[in-house]
This record gives sequence, structure tokens and C-alpha cells, in this order.
Amino acid sequence: MSIIQREHAETQFATELAEIGKNDTHQRPPNWKLSPWAVATYVLGGKLENGFEVSPKYIGRRRLIEIAIATLTTDRALLLIGVPGTAKSWVSEHLAAAISGDSALLIQGTAGTGEESIRYGWNYARLLAEGPSREALVPSPIMRGMEFGKVVRLEELTRVPSDVQDTLITILSEKTLPVPELNSEIQATKGFNVIATANDRDRGVNELSSALKRRFNTVVLPLPESVDEEVTIVQQRVASLGRALELPAEPPALEEIRRVVTIFRELRGGVSLDGKTKLKSPSATLSTAEAISVVNSGLALAAHFGDARLQAADLAAGIVGAVVKDPVQDRVVWREYLETVVKERDGWKDLYRACREVS
Repeated sequence: MSIIQREHAETQFATELAEIGKNDTHQRPPNWKLSPWAVATYVLGGKLENGFEVSPKYIGRRRLIEIAIATLTTDRALLLIGVPGTAKSWVSEHLAAAISGDSALLIQGTAGTGEESIRYGWNYARLLAEGPSREALVPSPIMRGMEFGKVVRLEELTRVPSDVQDTLITILSEKTLPVPELNSEIQATKGFNVIATANDRDRGVNELSSALKRRFNTVVLPLPESVDEEVTIVQQRVASLGRALELPAEPPALEEIRRVVTIFRELRGGVSLDGKTKLKSPSATLSTAEAISVVNSGLALAAHFGDARLQAADLAAGIVGAVVKDPVQDRVVWREYLETVVKERDGWKDLYRACREVS
């Protein structure tokens, strides 16, 4: 049994990738492990000619994934944009795993990300002892991706300071990384590309310059279109996480997942699902990722402090914690929703009482 808490996609889904590879007769771009058709099959799921069933990693519009994959076959980088929780990081990880067999070439963008994280750094002990040399240079994930012809992931690009963002311009346009200290450069091997993710909802966002935007093809990942689609996503991810975390709980009842999803959709949409009640929206995004987290937390409570069956009392604290981020404004929004919608809905009295106790 694996002791790794979270395996990389290429390890977790190694069997699927191997089966797809065996059945992949389509043309593969240079240094790609699979053809674009096979990458799409891996991400979106489907049945292979030999009957093997590939699980869907992304549930949504097929065309968006096809556009993203087609972009990566060109010399353009890919920028995935969407509100928090729309599976941008999830999609980028699985694309990298299917294309390069390696999703670990990752730069996590933050306000403190420096140029060396994108270009290269130095082993200062060797630098002082030997002077500038190739051996003293510490390659970044982008440098390694260029050298080996692999896809590199750059998370939360708009969190990176603007002057550091622009370090990418030469890399993306010239496919070259200058190393002036050695009077040399690193030229990208075929297969190299960058998948960046960004959202414009968080505070501290740094807008991309026009020059950098032109180096990317942008794909916007939307929130799930229907309740059923979102419920399916939450159900699949919760099941996957439950196995990884070895939670000794029963699989959550579909109705409990549907209740969480319904609450989140109504609050972020500002109207009840039947369209009869207008609602105020809280400051929180209430994304699909938040719904997955709430159900997972509920399962942990049920497993360790309940009877292993997910119930309203196990979900209440997670729901309130997800909705009420601003203790003043959001609390008013939540109380109003609780009294006007949850209280009056048939079959929701247990959830109403549990949420009242927590609130």
C-alpha cells in the first residue's frame, strides 16, 4: 500500500495511461507520450477499442479541452483562466501527465516568486569556490522542461509580480533562455511548452502585460453548467480523495452531495433553483472545489466521530465555514438564506437545525 499522501497524476493513473498508449495509433507530436486524440481521451474519459474504460478527469465542454490540447501542439503557451475551483490546476496536471509523462515540473506562483524560480538560480557554495559554471547553476522547472522537451506548469500566474511575469516573454517567444553569466543560452527541445493558470477573483492580482498575453492562447474554464454535472464532479472527486486518505466512512449519499451543491449554486447565483427567491451572494466564491472540501470534511467527521454515515450534522460546520468568510457581511447573507430557503424546503429540516446550531 502506498504511503504517499497525494500521488502525481502519472502515477495514480499509470494503468490508464499505459492502456491508452497501447491503443494509440494516431500521430504524436515530437516528445509527446500520447497523441492529441489520446490525451483528450485520457482527460475526458471514454471506452477504448479493446473495451477498457477510461475514467473522466474533467467533466465539461469537450471543445474546451480540444482547444487546450491543440494549443500545446503549436508554439503558443496555454493560459487556463476561471474563477477559483473550476479545475484549472487539475486540468493542467493531467494534460502534463498525458503529454510528457511528468506533471512535477511545477512553479507555484505567489507574491514572493522571484526571477530565479522561472529562469535559474545558483549553488552559492560552488559559485564562490569555482566561479560561474554550468555545474554551479541550479535549473528551474522551466529550464528542465526546455532541456528535456516537457510541459511545465505555472500556477497562479497573476499572483506573480509583474516584472517577474515578463521574464517569460523571451522564453515563450524565442524558445530560448539566456544565461549571460556563462555567455550562453538554453534552447528549448521540441515538446517544451508552458501551461499557466490564473484567476481574477483573488486579492493581490497582477494583470498580465499585453506583450505577455500575446504569447498565450487563453481558454476559459467555466463553472459546471447544471446541478447534475456538478454533483457528478463532486461525487467522483470525493470518492477519489476518500480512497487516497483511507477514510473509514461509507460513500456519501448522493442526496447529501446534492444538498451541498444546491446551496452553493443558489448562493453564488443569487437566486433559488426554482427562480422564485432572490438571494444575496456572500463574498466567498463557493466553487465546486469548496463543495468537494465540505463533503470530504463531513466524511472525516462521520468516520471518526459518528456512525460512518454522512449526515446533516457532519456537513453543517463545513457549509457555514465555506459561506461565512466575512464575519459581518456574510453572516447576514447566510442567516437570511437559512431562514428563507433552507427552513422552508421539504426534507431539509435536519440540515436547517444542524446549521442553526453551528451558526
